[in-house]
Amino acid sequence: MSAPSARGLFRATGKKSKPVVQRNLDGSYERVDGLEREKEDFYPTPPEPTRALLHAEIDRLQDFGAIWEPAAGDGAMVREMESIGLTVRASDLVDRGCGADIRSFYDFPVAPARAIVTNPPFSECGWGNGKARWLKHALEGLGVEYMALLMNWGWPGAGGLGPFYAAHPPARVYLMRWKIDFTGQGAPPMLNAWFVWDKAWQGETVLRMLDRKDARQAELFEAAA
Repeated sequence: MSAPSARGLFRATGKKSKPVVQRNLDGSYERVDGLEREKEDFYPTPPEPTRALLHAEIDRLQDFGAIWEPAAGDGAMVREMESIGLTVRASDLVDRGCGADIRSFYDFPVAPARAIVTNPPFSECGWGNGKARWLKHALEGLGVEYMALLMNWGWPGAGGLGPFYAAHPPARVYLMRWKIDFTGQGAPPMLNAWFVWDKAWQGETVLRMLDRKDARQAELFEAAA
């Protein structure tokens, strides 16, 4: 059974979705109101957002013996981190061929690494459905020292998240100046940001802008690694 399309989101925000071009299995194209996701489908994270974070946070990430990617998917982020010499522990609910430990995030009583870098399940990070369950399990249940999450820029303003955000303010937020199309099929791209929680940081949240040049700098770092 297919999941609902993104049209509901636009109805909730008072905006009208624009038709997008969908490629069919026979190679033909058609314009549809919104792309639908199949059960267990996922959108791999394009390399640029991960490379930009690595460029900005590499000094801190190198403090950890390993990085945990608990929503590894097909290993897109794992490969980016390993390419610059980081050791990565990967896990996910579904086996997509990247050698991940197939286990629910909530089934880990102890974190396999002190640091997390991932594109998390957004539905469980918001308040309406998940009550920030995913975030609380990471920061309160597992007590990780560092966590970098790729989220929609408007995530902190979601209804109900105020108390959580006040109790767990991020150390750094990196707003990406470019929009990301996770589908690669022309879905309306949105502004995204990396929200970084770091127990070693004492002070107010630092906001920084990331450009595509930050991703290119990470590529140069990878070439030298």
